[in-house]
Amino acid sequence: MAVIQPIVNLVDIFVQHGLTHAVICPGSRSAALTLALARNEAVTTIVSIDERSAGFIALGLALGLGRPVAVVCTSGTAAYNFAPAVAEACFQHIPLLVLTADRPKEWVHQQDGQTIYQAELFGKNVKKAFELPCDTAHPDIRWYANRIANDVFLSANTFPKGPVHLNVPVREPFYPSAGDIWMPDPRNRLIGRLGSYHNLPVESWHMLQDEWEETDRILIAGGQGMFSEETCDPLARITEEWEIPVLGDITANLGNHPDFISMQDAFLHNDVPQPALRPDLLVTFGESFLSKRFKNFIRKNPPRRHWHIGPGTHLVDSFQSLTLRIPVDPGFFFRKMLEDIDYKRFLEQNEATNDSFKQEWLKEEYLAARIVSEQINKNLTSLDDLTCIGSLVSALPEDVFLHLGNSMPVRHANLLRRLGLRQNVWANRGTSGIDGCVSTAIGNALATSKPVCLIVGDVSFLYDRNGFLLEQFPQNLKIVVLNNGGGNIFRLIDGPRNQPELGRFFETRHSFTARATAADAGIAYDEIRQPAELEKTIGKFVASEGPALLEIFTDPEENRKVSEQIRSAFERSGS
Repeated sequence: MAVIQPIVNLVDIFVQHGLTHAVICPGSRSAALTLALARNEAVTTIVSIDERSAGFIALGLALGLGRPVAVVCTSGTAAYNFAPAVAEACFQHIPLLVLTADRPKEWVHQQDGQTIYQAELFGKNVKKAFELPCDTAHPDIRWYANRIANDVFLSANTFPKGPVHLNVPVREPFYPSAGDIWMPDPRNRLIGRLGSYHNLPVESWHMLQDEWEETDRILIAGGQGMFSEETCDPLARITEEWEIPVLGDITANLGNHPDFISMQDAFLHNDVPQPALRPDLLVTFGESFLSKRFKNFIRKNPPRRHWHIGPGTHLVDSFQSLTLRIPVDPGFFFRKMLEDIDYKRFLEQNEATNDSFKQEWLKEEYLAARIVSEQINKNLTSLDDLTCIGSLVSALPEDVFLHLGNSMPVRHANLLRRLGLRQNVWANRGTSGIDGCVSTAIGNALATSKPVCLIVGDVSFLYDRNGFLLEQFPQNLKIVVLNNGGGNIFRLIDGPRNQPELGRFFETRHSFTARATAADAGIAYDEIRQPAELEKTIGKFVASEGPALLEIFTDPEENRKVSEQIRSAFERSGS
């Protein structure tokens, strides 16, 4: 039991801190970690045989739970397969406890199996990296192990949250004997940490309010996040009462206020000057922005001032215009500005507002919504991705947590917030890879009783279908696969679409379907191959009980035509 006891203690400390879920990949070197988690009644365990998928399932769980989730693997190259999920968690600030079993250091490069350099394996993609002592006979080493266990959990769960790697060298024997007592050491000591609340000196607030008040053209823009009413409500008041435009990608989840701007990816152009939309003060918050056109627009039309709101360790200047970083919670910032400036205006009897800048943005917004809506209605007799996604999101209930695959699904959906998309949205936009969209949605569904739906392209689906290799598929998850026979995004963007090698090397044309994967997982499957089937089949799919997979076979040429039609319509409109 000497080898296993420190790991039992480790899990006990994690549980005392709040660990409730762990994703476990099978292996022998990791047996002690597996058994310590599996035998702790406070921990719900999920088994996944593919480490890459397991990492993203853990990420989806942590996203849904809002707290750290453990993911466990054996030694060797198995640990490297966690890397894509670890990187995504790093750039999305999602807390993961990445637990990798290992051989003792002296056995590295001794021609023994499943042995690589594992310490600090994930480099800068984790907040911290630790290694549990292999031998804990001395009291000081036991004290050190206790400290590490606390530090691992606290580091993952302290803002900015993120993944933490704990490498665990284990000597044989890996398994407990029949007579071993399986219980944590009563001397385990929990170390807490109080959260800090970021505020600013009074003088700084006065400076910010003065600069705000002397600026005519203010634009507020939200990047990716799951923002609560504490942030969205003051933003709604700011746009209503102060006539300031508020912009957000679909992944910002700012809600469905009629004055919020969401069509910017349609009406902003890289090659057409739009000086009427240039802000003097840009106020941003949240994570990355999906809209490349918005980023390019600001880079070409830099504001005099750019404030970014939010605590964090990195100085993010993706718009190449940052002048001030304000390390406070966005909701607190907007409420404070609203209350203080409202009071100041009341005292000065100055309630005047100018809505001309906001109206310029809304004019473009309404025109873009009309053009996109008209183009979708024109194409109801064809099966293209945009029309299908529009039909899907309009049919889904508002309480569905909608996951969107990278490449085209999230970009198409970004045009639909004003056209019927009401759901909260998630996409793996930290690193924007296609490698874990399915598994992330599966993990998220395992974390909640609410319905979850994933809309994903065929290549992303095929790449991550090992996520289906679970003991039990989540009963609240529905998946829609848009199968256009390849990576259709390369047909829609300049560069690859003009190359003769497009089909083989970029789109990677194929004839695979999702039918067999659904059958293997024991979930309901349906398909759409004709436009006339769309409305009825989507309605049946949405109303069905239990997990289901709907595959819609869309035409890559129709997708290209719709994209060109929308582009031409904007050119004709002069937008």
